[in-house]
Amino acid sequence: MKVLDVEAVLDREANAQQTNPEHEVLKELDDEVTRYAILSHRWGAEVGYKEMIGLMKMEEWKRNEVRRRYGYHKIIKSCEQAMKDGYRWLWIDTCCIDKRSSSELSEAINSMYRWYQNAGVCYAYLNDVNESTFPAAQDNSKFDKSDGWPEWFTRGWTLQELIAPKQVEFFNKDWVHISNKQHLASTLDTITRIPREVLTDGIAGKRLSVAQIMSWATDRKTTRVEDRAYSLMGLFGVHMPMLYGEGRQAFRRLQLEIIREYSDHSILAWNPQVPRTGSVLAEDPSDFRGCGGIQKLEPDPFARKLMNCIEGRGLGYFQGIAIDSRARDQHKLAALRDAVVSQQLHTFAVSSAGIQVLLPVIPSRDSPSHFRAILACCSGSLGPLVTIDLVSFGRSFARTSIDSLLPATYPEFKLLHLIHRQDTNQTCREFTLDDKLASYHGFTRRGTYPCKFTGSTVALSSPADDLVVIVYANDDARSYFAVGLGYYLGQEWVHIVDDGCSPTQDEDRTDFGRTAYQLLWKKRAKYARTMPKHKHSDVHPNDHFIKHAHIPRSIWAAKVVWGRWEVGNSNIMVDIVQCPGCCDGPCALTTISNNWGGLVMPGFMKTVSCSHLVMLGGRSVLVDNCSGQQIALGDYGEYRNENLTPMGNIFEDMRTLGIDPQDSAYCPVVSRVSTSEFVSLPGRVKNANDFDLELGDCGGKHLVLHQPKATSLPVHANEQFALLLKALSTRLAGKYLVITVIQGSYFYELGMDGKRQDSRDDSTSSNGNHSTGGEISPLLCAIASPQTWKREKPCVQRQGQFRNIREHFLVLVNVTLSLIPSGDCVRY
Repeated sequence: MKVLDVEAVLDREANAQQTNPEHEVLKELDDEVTRYAILSHRWGAEVGYKEMIGLMKMEEWKRNEVRRRYGYHKIIKSCEQAMKDGYRWLWIDTCCIDKRSSSELSEAINSMYRWYQNAGVCYAYLNDVNESTFPAAQDNSKFDKSDGWPEWFTRGWTLQELIAPKQVEFFNKDWVHISNKQHLASTLDTITRIPREVLTDGIAGKRLSVAQIMSWATDRKTTRVEDRAYSLMGLFGVHMPMLYGEGRQAFRRLQLEIIREYSDHSILAWNPQVPRTGSVLAEDPSDFRGCGGIQKLEPDPFARKLMNCIEGRGLGYFQGIAIDSRARDQHKLAALRDAVVSQQLHTFAVSSAGIQVLLPVIPSRDSPSHFRAILACCSGSLGPLVTIDLVSFGRSFARTSIDSLLPATYPEFKLLHLIHRQDTNQTCREFTLDDKLASYHGFTRRGTYPCKFTGSTVALSSPADDLVVIVYANDDARSYFAVGLGYYLGQEWVHIVDDGCSPTQDEDRTDFGRTAYQLLWKKRAKYARTMPKHKHSDVHPNDHFIKHAHIPRSIWAAKVVWGRWEVGNSNIMVDIVQCPGCCDGPCALTTISNNWGGLVMPGFMKTVSCSHLVMLGGRSVLVDNCSGQQIALGDYGEYRNENLTPMGNIFEDMRTLGIDPQDSAYCPVVSRVSTSEFVSLPGRVKNANDFDLELGDCGGKHLVLHQPKATSLPVHANEQFALLLKALSTRLAGKYLVITVIQGSYFYELGMDGKRQDSRDDSTSSNGNHSTGGEISPLLCAIASPQTWKREKPCVQRQGQFRNIREHFLVLVNVTLSLIPSGDCVRY
């Protein structure tokens, strides 16, 4: 280790003008045989290694700037204290490590616990303490950013710097000595949750569980996320290379190193603040919050506790299990006891495929994929055994959370392969989210939980169980709701959270998202079961499903339309509509049909009366024959008996609304037309500008359309057009819309013999609003029912309730008026 020569540093400071620039202030020494002091502190404007050794070679202005720094003042004061205490050598992390060298930095971090442990004294500098005594009690007014205690106690690196040294002396802001670790052991126990005996005697020789040590770091912070893991290596006596940039993977690597070193099941006993499914390893030390009382159990004590639990049907696990004959039951228990005391129970095997461990597991009666594993650790000496919930997929098991488990049998030992690696970039399920229509009523996306995302794609990474919550809010109406998008054991599910956990006016939206997440996670199995099993092999592959929930204190309802268009991917539309009544509730599902494939439209649409299949821009599109009808793109009206009766045109309505139809946002999309491969006619020779289409009602004849051109409404990415349809939805509720028209120069029919049967010359022109001269009237078109124009039927029960309320109100008004003396003024 490189240490400061205390005398050389102070001499250089006192005689700056006469000091030899080549005079060394740092020296390489062996920490095992050197008597030295060490500093523990919070970083600020520090002086680095290069500046410390080259101070006297700097220009005077630069040297003066370094000497004025807060960090340089700490170095001088530390050296003065070390000199006073009789120490010649002093180690300070800011200036004794050449951080330009990755190998030197890695060696220092891996050796740091030992360096603090071997130090004669550690000076803990509390830069935010002004008083001459150590704070006697928690004071949130003085230390509002660090839970009422000096900030030094909230930092990740200072945990080992408190535990490792035998002697720790505390100094205030002005370097006045205020106490030491031995005298403050009880207070430090309260502040840090570290047992008093560990503070006074050290960690060596103590029967501490991994979970207990981890719990001491739950509320500590580091500047770099990797340091959350690196700062704990010394406490567990493990070593690993530094890979800054790996993020939370550092903590995963730390846990794997601990598993290789120790046979301690408590490393699996973490309790996440946010329920999740995935790796059996914790994501962060904060997952071990509340684990300070967990104790590791050796085989014999574990066997006794497990047998007592089973024979006494403890913890409620084994209620309802049929009891075998006494001889058979005792035989099972004896076999279980023998397995517990075997050495195999306490052996971990780590590989890239997972962590292999033998554990007693309780199968679930409700789900063959779920288990509860019993760990060889307990909550306190008299507390229950610790269990974790697992879900299987394939040959591997992932950590999950089960609210209640009905056991199928007594515990059985099972060799488990626990996954410890979860690729955050992996996508197992994907939702395409369309929520632009919610903005029409002022609701916007305000937050997501637990992960953040932007755009229209929501990716779920867990192969078995995952959940994302999206919060929507209208600040003017003070209304909130949340939509949960989840995946549970092979089934996607969607649900709306409404008044059950609406936030107060001052509640943070993240808290609302967290609360909604907790509620949805607990009931995810139920919600997954209520979702339809949507497979393409079903009779109705294009069915979509609607969930509806009333938004409290409003006339609105949140409507979510869900449908799966391909394996593993679902489409979700979130809309705000006028509530027809709340009797269905947020759990009710209604079914609608929607196009699967075809052109991408502004919002969900269902094409009606589709007789023919053509290719537009490379996509298969269903169209119908409309020759002889005066139909234009954007026409809307009533649709009966496979005929549209136009009542208006949205492009004409735009002018009434003050919108320029020529604006690029509203311009129709022109597509190339070709024959679908499913209906092409083999053996026929066609002109490159023609295509063949088989008509279902022409006795085997075929249609040839010359120079076809298709125009369609703008695609769904066009938010302005989608909101236009929403704006028209009240007036055009229940109406149908022409979304695509196909025109050409002329067309004729072919008989089965290939001879031309009929023709149209190019003198016939179209009357459509968006056609060009010389084209015939649309021959083919697609007519659809926009989902945003659909209206739920009013709730008959709720209408009856409102009618009764009005009748009772009128009775009360009449009674009140009859009691008022005539001539008195009545004010309403």
